[in-house]
Amino acid sequence: MSTSKIKKGDSVKVIAGKEIGKEGKVLSVDTKNGKVVVEGLNKATHHEKPSAKNPNGGVIEREAALDISNVVYLHKGQPTKIGFKVEKDENGKVVKKNRIAKKTGEVID
Repeated sequence: MSTSKIKKGDSVKVIAGKEIGKEGKVLSVDTKNGKVVVEGLNKATHHEKPSAKNPNGGVIEREAALDISNVVYLHKGQPTKIGFKVEKDENGKVVKKNRIAKKTGEVID
């Protein structure tokens, strides 16, 4: 996949799958495979061997990846698509590329 419009730290809402309707913060984005990990959602059990970090080992729960197409960005609590606006100088050289909320037209970052 190409560059993602959703970044680490963004608030998102799940629009498809077993976690539909839930919201959370993005912990990581895998642009190559088109996956996102959202805090507190899509929990999966993982069996871990004893190690220095976890001396007892056992079964732990952690967030599993969701497909990036199953989440939508939340801007001020409202779901919106994300677009890009490119700022150029007088010579036509690109100065800055901003993400914008399509619903309101406001710059996200």
